[in-house]
Amino acid sequence: MNLGIPGYLGTFTELLADHLVMALGASLLGLVVALPLGLACVRWARLYPPVLAASSVLYSIPSLAFFVLLIAFTGISRTTVIIPLAVYTLSGLIPNVVDGLRAVPDSVRQSAIAMGFSGRRRLLTVDLPLAVPAVLAGLRVATVANISMVSVGALIGMGAFGSLFTASVQLNRVDLAVTGIVATIVMALVVDALLLFAQWLVTPWLRRTKGAER
Repeated sequence: MNLGIPGYLGTFTELLADHLVMALGASLLGLVVALPLGLACVRWARLYPPVLAASSVLYSIPSLAFFVLLIAFTGISRTTVIIPLAVYTLSGLIPNVVDGLRAVPDSVRQSAIAMGFSGRRRLLTVDLPLAVPAVLAGLRVATVANISMVSVGALIGMGAFGSLFTASVQLNRVDLAVTGIVATIVMALVVDALLLFAQWLVTPWLRRTKGAER
């Protein structure tokens, strides 16, 4: 599949694969980091303000500057794009993890303790599942943002569909920019819908609650 894309940029399928790998890889890495940090902030409340402040400071670093700093260590590669985008997700994911865990009713925790659940078992089978809606809400926002931000990587030669924007200017071809924009929007909508469906699958108790209310 080419759609008039210049051969030196690769095929549409190759650009799509690169874009998804970088966007989803960054979201997954951000989630892997945000979960333990969020858990630590819930357990030790004094840790939350400095962690939140640090994530906000990191978020303020311009993406291009971040890419350039990393090139010396990771070269011009997908990793150079994935790491900054993962760091940017922390400013949104950490608060969602903390809010989700704090929203678990104390009566539910006490019931789990009364049933003999250990701390780890309660975390894995009670706290985290009930925090899933909040965590996935943050993940959806972060992933859609990453799908958009990957295009900035074109400035260092790793932008996937973003390379169509630079090529559009260089070759005076508006159709390439339109292709990149449409592909990015459709990709964001599809991925967001899939994450919403995943949330529906892993939270059956919410479906039962809504059914009971009707």
